[in-house]
Amino acid sequence: MFASLAGRAVIVTGASKGIGRGIALRFASVGCQVLVVARTQGDAESVVAEIGAAGGRARAFAGDVTRQADMQAMAGAAVEAFGRVDVLCANAGIFPAAPLGAMSEAEFDAVIATNLKGNFLAVSACLPALKARGAGRIVLTSSITGPVTGFPGWSHYGASKAGQLGFMRTAAIELAPFGITVNAVLPGNIATEGLAGMGAEYRAAMAASVPMKRLGSVDDIANAALYFASDEAAYVTGQSLVIDGGQILPESLAALGG
Repeated sequence: MFASLAGRAVIVTGASKGIGRGIALRFASVGCQVLVVARTQGDAESVVAEIGAAGGRARAFAGDVTRQADMQAMAGAAVEAFGRVDVLCANAGIFPAAPLGAMSEAEFDAVIATNLKGNFLAVSACLPALKARGAGRIVLTSSITGPVTGFPGWSHYGASKAGQLGFMRTAAIELAPFGITVNAVLPGNIATEGLAGMGAEYRAAMAASVPMKRLGSVDDIANAALYFASDEAAYVTGQSLVIDGGQILPESLAALGG
């Protein structure tokens, strides 16, 4: 299926670790040229080195998704390096926890700026290059938290992730005449560095609440992003795909026999 992606030029934001790193590595593994975007050059270059060691082609770019000038420079760097932009994976996101009543205005603004405004700025910057191709793909990394579920301390995160889907639906309508699709992946609990930092007890509890009895892998998310970016998904736009091992299905732990 993913043979149609060979040679495509792909931008992945938030690609230094976690799901973003997994997406960058996976796209490179099927022959894509990848611009690895992170906040620091060193972090981006580390992933580029991994891709190169595996025989892939990638370039590093340091930029902040909350800054319009950085995102415009990012799109320009991709065109300079690869001659075009075929796919944008807008993945950058942050998730600092803070309960209502203790959450500051600055904390709320920072999450919205990165997770939601960052999508707008990245998409806007890449539009000229995507329109020039006439068959562009935009894949947003949202979450089950916000669009489907909630979790204490993440009201700002949930708002940003739900907002991404509202942005996606209208963007899909506006960009369809240009052959550009806009879709989103909604990960459940995925085994990443961020989840590891929440402790073994939390990870075990999360795995127990999933019908498949395991946490997801970054490849589970990356493979969904590959599908949305492929020629086979050319008639799919404005859609969101939950990838959570069935986590959102049980109405209580009793449904899992626990």
